Parts: sequence; structure tokens; C-alpha cells
Amino acid sequence: MPLLAILVGFLHVLAGLHPIHVSVTEIEFDREDRALEIMMRVFMDDFELTLRNTLNQPELDILNPGSGVTIDALAEPYLAEHFRVALDRKPQKTRYLGHERDGDVFIFYIEVPDVKDWKTISIHNDIIMGTYDDQSNLVHVYVDDRVKSLRLTRHTPADVLTFD
Repeated sequence: MPLLAILVGFLHVLAGLHPIHVSVTEIEFDREDRALEIMMRVFMDDFELTLRNTLNQPELDILNPGSGVTIDALAEPYLAEHFRVALDRKPQKTRYLGHERDGDVFIFYIEVPDVKDWKTISIHNDIIMGTYDDQSNLVHVYVDDRVKSLRLTRHTPADVLTFD
């Protein structure tokens, strides 16, 4: 687990309510499976408030959405709209795999299948930014033994990394 994710969790426990608004996304290029494996950590309360605002459902309880609706049914379209990946300037189709809960955090699993070798990865991640002006979305991309990172904000919700 990246040090930042541990630190964010620790701050959350100390403060009772997390004083910062951040998500952490890890993208790993699995050459053998020819896929990008994506794991996104988002604070549950931030995600719930964002969905309440987005769906205009002020009473939404993310853990018990009711009416046969699941967390995954709510998360999948939201993440598809607010998290996008392009390789060598070609938009990639993401596939939502599901989620799990880790304390006060949702971990969403996404993949990009059928990936061929690439040199640049463009990442657009503006989740939660409509709710909090100070939202930061940290993205770590792992390729072989290298890791490169981005901090995406409201003013810069997308950026590009190059792996030569």
C-alpha cells in the first residue's frame, strides 16, 4: 500500500473527519495479461455526497441505496464519466469490475483490457471535484519497475505521463 494512502487513512482516524479531500488511484500495466489494472480509493462520505448531488437524491445512503439499486450500479456510470484513460492519444474503454469496502474507504476496481505496448498515458480524473474545490486525485502509474505520479485538481483534471 502506498505511503500516501496509509497517511491519508491515519489522518482520517486522528481527525474523526478527514480534513483533506483526496482519492488515490493506482494503475498497473500487466504485460502478461495485456491489461491496465486500476484500483481507486475514495472516501465513502465524499463519494456519497457527490452521488447525492449528482443524482439529486439528498437522502441517498450509499451503503443501503434501496429499491434494488447497488453501490456498483451507482458507481459504474459515475466513474465512467469522470475517469478516463487514453494510450498514445487513443481513448481506451474501461471496464468496471466492482468494489470493496476498507474502513471508511471504497476501493473501486477497473480495468482496461487488450492493451498493446504504449508510450504515453493520458489520465482524466475529476471525481469528487464537483463537490469539493480542494479535491486532489493522486494517480500512480506502474510500468515494469518504474512508477510515475500525477496530482490532478480542479484546475488540472487531466495530464499525461510518458514511459520510454
